[in-house]
Amino acid sequence: MSFGEPIALHGQAELERAAAASPATTPAARPSAEAQFIDRLRAHDGAAFEHLVTDRTPEIYALLYRLTEDAEEARDLTQETFLQAFRHISHFRGDADLRTWLYRIAVNQARNRWRWWKRRRRNVTVSLDAPLDGADELSLGSRLADERGASPEQQTLARERERAIMIALRSLARPYREAIVLRDVEGLSYEEVAAALDISVGTVKSRLSRGRLELRKRLEGSL
Repeated sequence: MSFGEPIALHGQAELERAAAASPATTPAARPSAEAQFIDRLRAHDGAAFEHLVTDRTPEIYALLYRLTEDAEEARDLTQETFLQAFRHISHFRGDADLRTWLYRIAVNQARNRWRWWKRRRRNVTVSLDAPLDGADELSLGSRLADERGASPEQQTLARERERAIMIALRSLARPYREAIVLRDVEGLSYEEVAAALDISVGTVKSRLSRGRLELRKRLEGSL
């Protein structure tokens, strides 16, 4: 045990007795609230799982909506994400936090659906006039203005900017879109994005750099 600066106790014997007399369960040794919650999930505690679904559904749905571009698919995949989480919570190793682990499951669900559609040669076109579902969609980085307190004209311009960005984002290749959504929209750290996508931090940065460049090209003249 390291105490940093020397502690004024009367000799080594005093120090050892003080250490032995310390409570066995210190704040650092006690399980954190999240660790206790994860233990309940691993025990298939219904109330804990219901809390997880209620607490995390909005952000998982928002992530999947941006990745799939389809509100109905996003709802289906959100349910599938939590079903897979319930089935595999015993395999959660704790090397990433619970949110990042859920994001990894959600991204994999979106990829599986994308591959399924690709095999069936699904063609998707996006109209510039098509309404964007999801009123509670988050803005992309600093390019989208906060509409609170804005005039009607400013709100209209902000919505037009968001529309342009979301359409441009949808046109990106899947690996770039995943990285940008997780980093620039969801606000995950580079390490969390790497964990969610199961790639290295270097690859995350490379995809972000290329994806942002492609996004800027598509937005030229739009904003």
